[in-house]
Amino acid sequence: MDLKLKSNWNTLKGKLKQKYGDLTDDDLAYVEGKEDEFLGNLQEKLGKTKEELAGELRKWMEE
Repeated sequence: MDLKLKSNWNTLKGKLKQKYGDLTDDDLAYVEGKEDEFLGNLQEKLGKTKEELAGELRKWMEE
């Protein structure tokens, strides 16, 4: 699942923190090339599927 998060990361990170106030900076520590691991961590923390999270991120990248 290649989301190409790096180029939009600061914007996406802000939107994630705004929507999910309980996320910490550690939760949002993104490492390029490890999108699946990152989404898996968020999935556990938020109780959403990877597909749901990826869909939200894609939507925000298109805005």
